[in-house]
Amino acid sequence: MGLDQIPIAHRLIYRFTVLYSRRCPFPCRCAPRPLRCPPGVSSVFDDCGCCQVCARQLNEDCDKLSPCDPHKGLECHFGADPLANQGICWEGRTCEYNGRIYQNGENFQPSCKHQCTCIDGAVGCQPLCPLELPLASLGCPSPRLLKIPGQCCKKFVCSKGSKNNEISLSLSSAWRPFFQDQDTKQERKCLAQTTHWSPCSKSCGFGISTRINSNNSQCKLIKETRLCQVRPSIDHAVWS
Repeated sequence: MGLDQIPIAHRLIYRFTVLYSRRCPFPCRCAPRPLRCPPGVSSVFDDCGCCQVCARQLNEDCDKLSPCDPHKGLECHFGADPLANQGICWEGRTCEYNGRIYQNGENFQPSCKHQCTCIDGAVGCQPLCPLELPLASLGCPSPRLLKIPGQCCKKFVCSKGSKNNEISLSLSSAWRPFFQDQDTKQERKCLAQTTHWSPCSKSCGFGISTRINSNNSQCKLIKETRLCQVRPSIDHAVWS
């Protein structure tokens, strides 16, 4: 029997049972002996706030009673299953995007138009399709982006121009400044505002950079993000 065939009431009971099993114990039960952690291992309180425990290290199992070492930037990753009660200590925080959980450093493609990466709790995406039109040229005076059936990205198409354009080109030079001024006024109704890209969120390895841009068809201020890298990260083994 598949999960979809299980009655919804039974699924809710199962979910509640798993979540209840992940709750903290009451009352707290701590070891009577003094806590002694190995050299280099931090002594921290568990996520229930009950007892001091030796923090779990990289690639070790973790849960609420056995948290990861926060002083080393470790987080308990439970994977994509929200009902999991045991995880693994990894570096960096997970990301939630469109209801799904992604691990730190995981690459994913939410659509055919974007490629994204989870970086310590933040999602950075890069476009896979062209966003800006090329400048008009003699060979292509009116470039456009058109939707092609069966393809994800729009495609550049050079249109031959409308009849109005052909008429305007045949006007005498005395009338051209008037029409050019009218076109300039129409274009200035929506003044594009674009800020500089912010500094990279990380000085080593991949990070996130943002900017505000209103250069779109609706002339709305939109926050854009992109991946950035000041310098490549150096493997920890080099320093050990």
